[in-house]
Amino acid sequence: MTGSQDASLADLDDPGLYINRELSQLAFIRRVLAVAESGATPLLERLRFLCITASVLDEFYEIRVAGLKQQILHGWHSRRPDGIPARELQRLISCESKEIVLRQYSLLNDVLIPALAKEEICILRRPEWNEDQKAWLKDYFDREIYPILTPQSLDPAHPFPRVVNKILNFYIQLDGKDGFGRAISSAVLHAPRSLPRVIRLPEEVSTHADDFVFLSSIIHEFVGELFPGMRIRGCHQYRVTRNSDLLVEDEEAEDLRLALEGELLARNWGSAVRLECADLTPGEVSTFLLSKFQLEKEDLFVVKGPVNLSRLSTIPDLVDRADLVFPTFHPGVPKALLGHGDLFEVLREQDLLLHHPYQSFLPFVEWVQQAARDPQVLLIKQTLYRTEKNSPLIEALIQAARAGKEVTVVIELRARFDEQTNIDLAERLQEAGAYVSYGIVGYKAHAKMTLIVRKEGDLLKRYVHLGTGNYHSSNAKSYSDFGLMTADTRICGDVHKVFQQLTSLGKPRKLKALLQSPFTLHESLLAFIDKETENALEGKPARILAKVNALSENRIMKALYRASQAGVEVRLIVRGICCLRPGIPGISENIEVRSIVGRFLEHHRVYYFENAGAPRLYCSSADWMDRNLLRRVETCFPIQGKKQFRRVFWEGLDVYLEDEELAWILDADGMYAQRPVQSGTSSQDRLLEALAEE
Repeated sequence: MTGSQDASLADLDDPGLYINRELSQLAFIRRVLAVAESGATPLLERLRFLCITASVLDEFYEIRVAGLKQQILHGWHSRRPDGIPARELQRLISCESKEIVLRQYSLLNDVLIPALAKEEICILRRPEWNEDQKAWLKDYFDREIYPILTPQSLDPAHPFPRVVNKILNFYIQLDGKDGFGRAISSAVLHAPRSLPRVIRLPEEVSTHADDFVFLSSIIHEFVGELFPGMRIRGCHQYRVTRNSDLLVEDEEAEDLRLALEGELLARNWGSAVRLECADLTPGEVSTFLLSKFQLEKEDLFVVKGPVNLSRLSTIPDLVDRADLVFPTFHPGVPKALLGHGDLFEVLREQDLLLHHPYQSFLPFVEWVQQAARDPQVLLIKQTLYRTEKNSPLIEALIQAARAGKEVTVVIELRARFDEQTNIDLAERLQEAGAYVSYGIVGYKAHAKMTLIVRKEGDLLKRYVHLGTGNYHSSNAKSYSDFGLMTADTRICGDVHKVFQQLTSLGKPRKLKALLQSPFTLHESLLAFIDKETENALEGKPARILAKVNALSENRIMKALYRASQAGVEVRLIVRGICCLRPGIPGISENIEVRSIVGRFLEHHRVYYFENAGAPRLYCSSADWMDRNLLRRVETCFPIQGKKQFRRVFWEGLDVYLEDEELAWILDADGMYAQRPVQSGTSSQDRLLEALAEE
């Protein structure tokens, strides 16, 4: 480290240099909401993006706000680089979240619903039902809804019930006496999750091409059927969001799977963190509900419409309107695979780089399926962080295990909100005879690796896949990720060592090509950044380009500030959270931060270091966050060979740095803004044109 770097260290502890993580995450939600608000986005996709913002905000409250409330409750003092006190942060989050929610419902009610109606896609409110529709809905209520509803009056024998996380509920105000002669003034009702939140009317009663009705509207209209002889004074929908972070002490649990299964049962009953009520809910009702959930007024969100916007995501799937969604495309296939049925033969000749979703995920799936059938394949090892329940990869691994091959799967049981799916997959694999490991105590196994060992003549040959994204066929259609398939002996040997470490828990062995968290990746990144700083001070070419989902690790940010001070050009593509402030005179004026938000979720991680004309280029499963670099098992792999280097540099970095359509630029005040469109063609469109089939 140079003397000038030492001199700048004290300045770099100033809280004013850092953006709060939670507020940065809310800024990302606003950028996604802007896609929904944009008239350039196809209409049904605008509704889909609106639903995404609602779902992401739910998770933000379940995890981040819940954790913040726990800190305040217990008096914990978290050391945040931004220095914002916890209570002040809670206030800021509440204000900004309510502004987001106001925009969400304004967009739904004032823009999307009228625009959909013009396209004969109508969400019918109760006053809009005609007699035929009302009769059909009454019959639907009697057949499909009424039999599974359980209203509960509120009286000394029936205290206020526990309310499940994020479920639709109703507070009902009553007049009259029940069948036992008791005067009842209120009751509550929950809508079972088995009920669809949006119901499509059949053609015989529809007045438009596609007519829909909210479940909440149907229950509101016919709720009197549940209380015969009583008068309904009011029916008000509400929803409570609870702390959903799982509290499992890895080192104290004798069996991590059993401990997680027990904790999953309690997820629906964590402490309340947010209450949503419909806008016509009387003040005394919302105050009563706040008291029951032990919440403050700032935790109340008053909404004009359904209390769970994310459930509207079914509408685009129920409507057949190709003109109102993004154009379809067929993912491309590398030319090297055309006419070749044996993927092992191809990999013996060359590496394969797959870029999803522009290129198909199927070649990788077919490779694992081929390995499961191939009698020469002796061993398959794979990490699984997230995958779908009916994954073709799981079926291939089960087939391989039943065929007597050595199959090892490292499943991360603690992949948030996928815990139950991963537990179920682990059971299926074990029943088939596969060896299942749950990773490392205290460290999530987030690396994406597959190793196949094949007997070829007298030799054992290793093949590897390394990726930046999960082994999830559905996500591969909408998440941008790189996957490298190779028989390179150095990389294959390293992957073998990492798998050995994950299952045998021996000390980390020295790797020849890969960088690995939590052992070498963090320190290597710091060394690479510092080398660029040193080169800039010596007048040598110096540049850092990186694409990540999030940037919040303090030492990395400080190293980037020092690089900027030395004159290094630093250009960062950070999709979501970014705690670094670019453009600060004397600190970060040489740093640009941009976020790309578009049709596909930008997910790959790519790092480039100029290295005085001998550039280094890596792909990784790791973001530049504390958890990825210090508390997870991650892999980072070099891109070798001129062809692959050119591809990853352009497809993973350069095309995004040239994008003036989807890019949001972060300024020193922590605000994002879009520049006027100059190119007219987005990075994602250019990649579709270059890689997808016509």
